[in-house]
Amino acid sequence: MILIKKVQENIFRRELFGRGAKILVGVSGGPDSVCLLDVSNGLKKKYDLTIEIVHVNYGLRGEDSELDEKLVRNLARKFSLPIHVLRQKADKSKKNSEEKLRNVRYDYFEDIRRKNKFDFIAVGHNLNDQAETVLMRILRGTGLRGLGAIKFKNERIIRPLLNIPRKEILKYLKKKKLNYRIDKTNLGTNFFRNKIRNKLIPYLEKNFNPNTQETLYKISQSVAEDYDFIKRYAAEWLGNKKQLSVSKLAELHPSIQREVVRLAVERQIPDLREVEMGHIEEILKIVKSKKNKKQEMNFKNLKIVRRGDKLTIGK
Repeated sequence: MILIKKVQENIFRRELFGRGAKILVGVSGGPDSVCLLDVSNGLKKKYDLTIEIVHVNYGLRGEDSELDEKLVRNLARKFSLPIHVLRQKADKSKKNSEEKLRNVRYDYFEDIRRKNKFDFIAVGHNLNDQAETVLMRILRGTGLRGLGAIKFKNERIIRPLLNIPRKEILKYLKKKKLNYRIDKTNLGTNFFRNKIRNKLIPYLEKNFNPNTQETLYKISQSVAEDYDFIKRYAAEWLGNKKQLSVSKLAELHPSIQREVVRLAVERQIPDLREVEMGHIEEILKIVKSKKNKKQEMNFKNLKIVRRGDKLTIGK
């Protein structure tokens, strides 16, 4: 099948994993993750893989959450695969943001991966997810790093379906006669991503470009490659420097300046989602300043100090 060939090409071209890898497959019960599980299981012998399933039941959708878990457990039995399930007690009194639920999910996945000494966690993001993410980041404000959006491989997370449209996934599931569950909350507009998916993208496809999602995906891949070059150059320039020379930093192209400062900040704050583009620009104002006196700024438990030609970014 074409979809399986695409996945195999992704494994090879993106170097997702090597022969004999141990992979946890995140399965929600939705079409993307069910497709990912079936394809992964089908490639198990070819790549000598060890596969196990991991599922999170947030308990937020009552019977629907239970039916999701039941489907995933049935799939585990069908493929004779071990399964790990996190069952959370529903707390509908608290605001369950998309970000919060994502953190719960990935923290649990990583915990299981470490305890069982697995190499990677495979998740079912596809081309449509990538397009939605690019639009979300454009609307919220982002640089090249954000436009690169979701990656095929990000440390221990791999996404073998990332360049495959959802329509191809649904076609695959129909042909293989595989059952899946639809999360009805994804059909609404309660989350920002749902508004993008169910309102903005259909509007753009109808009124501007019927291939909007494919176009956004291609943009993300091109930008990701450009950003990778900038990041590598900036990382080499930064090296192991504890202090930055303001005069030498000022000689760099603005895009490299931003990335050097971002990388220096990242050493102190690994989770850069807490750092906004505005913070980086404020640091660069200090770099460009013609004042000779000592200058300082503080944010997110960071202290940035410029004394003469020396810039220090630390706790």
